[in-house]
This record gives sequence, structure tokens and C-alpha cells, in this order.
Amino acid sequence: MSDAVPALADWRLRVAELYLTPPIEGEEGWEEFRRGRDALFREHPQAPLTEEQRAAFRGLPYFRYRAEAVVSCRLEPPEDDDGPLEIDTGGEDGVVRYRRVGRLHTSYGALTLFWIEGYGGGLFLPFRDATAGAESYGGGRYLTDTVKGTFGRGVTLAADSGDATLDFNYSYNPSCAYNSRWACPLAPPENRLSEKIAAGERVFPTPV
Repeated sequence: MSDAVPALADWRLRVAELYLTPPIEGEEGWEEFRRGRDALFREHPQAPLTEEQRAAFRGLPYFRYRAEAVVSCRLEPPEDDDGPLEIDTGGEDGVVRYRRVGRLHTSYGALTLFWIEGYGGGLFLPFRDATAGAESYGGGRYLTDTVKGTFGRGVTLAADSGDATLDFNYSYNPSCAYNSRWACPLAPPENRLSEKIAAGERVFPTPV
């Protein structure tokens, strides 16, 4: 077995623990989360940083915490469902298929919540806003990708009522924002917003 396999399993476990470990609410929870995520990027062998990046690492850059970036909304049926959406990752994962779960109408604009049609499935919410390319990563950011363990903070969803809370303070960069050897599915046109969301992770200053 490759040494990378147990390391990747440990990375997934520690990411999930980070998202689920209290405190979760408010700025205090966000600050604690940031400290834990910085420690993972600094120390863990599966972090998407080179040795040179890790040696110079001083923490991931974020916009300041904004209470107004916590948005309540409802999950509505998809407006136009043309069947599964296929996104080419440009890497070993090839083309990934997504099913539209529904639309989330927020003060920043409407976003589609996707379900990954792979083994086990998972919720996925990528987006690209007007900060992209200057203040945040040009390809957009993620709010949740439950396959990777990033659930419990950025998106909370009540299965019985469809009520949802999106906390854009937890918006984070895909791995390709740090290192071009990674390939990531990015936000499709229906999840590109004209509004600025000045919350969450900013563009990484030293990508390779």
C-alpha cells in the first residue's frame, strides 16, 4: 500500500473533525477553525503545498469575519434541470457528474446545490463571485464538499423543511489555488455571481 493512502485517510478524518468540533458559532468558532486549518496546512503531508511553500507558510489569508455573510435561505427545486451536469476536472478524476439538488436564493444571488453522482455521493457547492481574480481565487471557491469532509459550517441544511444557512466566512479555495498539479472542478456558469462576497478565504499569495 502506498504511504499516501493512510495519509490521505488521516487528512480526510482530520478535516471532518475540524468542521465538527466546537465552538462552531460566530466569530469565536471561525477563529478556532482558522487556527486548526492553518495547522493542517503547515503540518500535514497531504496539504496541497510544496515543501518550499510550507517552509514559508504563515497562515491562510482571509477576509475579516462578517456577521452579514451568514445568510438564511430555503432550498427550492431546481429552476431548469437539464439532467446531470458534467464537469471536467482536467486531471486524474476526469469528468465528474453532478445532479442538481435545488436552488438557494441568497442576498448575493442564487446558487445551485449539487449532489456528486459518484460512489457514496455528496453535497457540493462551488461558486465564483466578483472578488474572483483580484481578491479571491480566479476560479472560484467552495462552500461545502461533503465527500472531502467539509460539512457542518459553511452549509447547514434542514432535511425536513429545506431551511438552509450559508456561512460565507467559511468559503475556501480548491487545492488548485495553491498548486497547479492539482485539478479541481470549478463553479459552473449558474453559480457565478455578479456581487462581491468579501468573506472567507482570499487568494493565496504564493501559488505554484
